[in-house]
Amino acid sequence: MPGHILVLGGTTEARQLAAELTGPGGGAATTRVTTSLAGRVARPRMPAGAVRIGGFGGPGGLADWLRTHGVDTVVDATHPFAATISAHAAEAAKATGTPLFALRRPGWTAGPGDRWHPVDDLAHAAERLPALGRRIFLTTGRLGLAVFATAPGADALHFLVRSVEPPEPPLPRHADVLLDRGPYTVEGETALLRDHAVDVLVTKDSGGPATAAKLTAARNLGLPVVVVRRPPPPDGVPLVQDVASVLRLLRGKGRFSRGAADTCP
Repeated sequence: MPGHILVLGGTTEARQLAAELTGPGGGAATTRVTTSLAGRVARPRMPAGAVRIGGFGGPGGLADWLRTHGVDTVVDATHPFAATISAHAAEAAKATGTPLFALRRPGWTAGPGDRWHPVDDLAHAAERLPALGRRIFLTTGRLGLAVFATAPGADALHFLVRSVEPPEPPLPRHADVLLDRGPYTVEGETALLRDHAVDVLVTKDSGGPATAAKLTAARNLGLPVVVVRRPPPPDGVPLVQDVASVLRLLRGKGRFSRGAADTCP
């Protein structure tokens, strides 16, 4: 087991990993665990063990932090769409020779009855909307909403925007904001879609069960879903899909997967 593990966190899996590593039998007697949080959420769910909050100042700053604090291994357990910090981690790990791997939950997969429209980014998602419906449920987070405000035909659409923190402006001209945090239920998501007369759902392929209920609700109601594909992971960074596999790797009992992370089609 490494002497000092830096977990780039902010996800459920990162908290689970920190709890396992700092709990009984997790190696806490010989291993130091530090979880780094970006600091973008006002009241984050705090992981077990040591925590640092805020950015590192780019890949150079992260590399300096790894050296100064004697980090032996970095686990990138950030959100699948946190491409910037993942890229910085890859650069810093390479510069310092620090082992790095990424913990990425599997992406969602379309099933029978799903009406998914995969796109590469939020801009392409916004372009699709006028042809699909008029009342849009946006569950893509609080950042990047400007593309929906300025896309062709946006003024004819009505948006319900859900995020944990108040979204950053500019927002679409016709938008209601719902501040809420998962996990969600199929019953609750179905009621929400019906109460707001939603006819299109927009989501990122975050994966995991906490926010997947909206996909089931949309399928049951026959609604189209615009799904933003995940950005590719940095080249050469090994991928692991669950906490148990991370623990086996840290204990020298597992293998990495160097293939692309699972994503929607």
